[in-house]
Amino acid sequence: MTLLFIVIALALMFDFINGFHDAANSIATIVSTKVLTPFLAVLWAAMFNFVAFFIAKYIIGGFGIANTVAKTVFENYITMSVILSGVIAAIIWNLFTWWKGIPSSSSHTLIGGFAGAAIAFGGFKAVHSAVVIKIASFIVLAPLIGFVIAVVITILIMHICRKVNPHKAEQWFKKLQLVSSGLLSIGHGLNDSQKVMGIIAAALFASGEIPSVTDIPSWVAVACFSMIAMGTMSGGWRIVKTMGTKITKVTPLEGVAAETAGAITLFLTEIWKIPVSTTHTIAGAIVGVGATKRLSAIRWGVTVNLLWAWIITIPVSALLAMGIYKLIVFIGI
Repeated sequence: MTLLFIVIALALMFDFINGFHDAANSIATIVSTKVLTPFLAVLWAAMFNFVAFFIAKYIIGGFGIANTVAKTVFENYITMSVILSGVIAAIIWNLFTWWKGIPSSSSHTLIGGFAGAAIAFGGFKAVHSAVVIKIASFIVLAPLIGFVIAVVITILIMHICRKVNPHKAEQWFKKLQLVSSGLLSIGHGLNDSQKVMGIIAAALFASGEIPSVTDIPSWVAVACFSMIAMGTMSGGWRIVKTMGTKITKVTPLEGVAAETAGAITLFLTEIWKIPVSTTHTIAGAIVGVGATKRLSAIRWGVTVNLLWAWIITIPVSALLAMGIYKLIVFIGI
């Protein structure tokens, strides 16, 4: 029972870290365009992170992404040591990428850690390969979908507003950014909170507290959505700088287009029950917005570095978790 409490505490700590690690995703543009101060921006994002709980429970009617994450590893290979190793590996990688200001994926960090620890325990047969392949494919698909939607939205906005006074239009879009960033924060809460829910469900199953990984108690959902909101309130300014200023210069109009595109992508993946990276999604949308001006507006060096960070996250997290699992077994935890 003590180990279960430790795993749940670490999972919730990861959720908190996820909040401040990914806070930049929904507030970078409203901070860079000076719509809100950094302090007010994180409060705004945190509020909508928690609103996502009510949308998932009472409008969508379930937590499909949490079930997908929990099914990454076959139930007969889920042990407390596997989960503990995966969560510790995910926390280490998340803190390292936050420290370096790299907008990597908290989602893929957690999934990579969980899968890597399970492989260390039972070999590759321990992992549900179809689930992992589907999740991994969205490392490419999520930013691509965000990119395409952002291009379409930006072109539509520019066509509709072509005869509007530029100063007047800018004032409109500054206000609209509050709406678009709120929608993106809801998408962030919907997607990222459920990943930790899936890990806690796996821990409860491994300890015999629930009969299946899909039987997630209500308190788990409340705790996870609360922790990600509190994490968001703590900020994440290094990554705000990268997302808001280094990929491309973002205006209020472009901020609305990028955030709306990111939110739509996250809502679609919620319907499809696929855990994706909020970071990947909004980065793809920001690149799409920049590409509508001209391709040279994109700082491709920064973008390529982000892509490398995305690609290595799952394998690095998995290898780290394998090593931690071997250490945990060696010391007899």
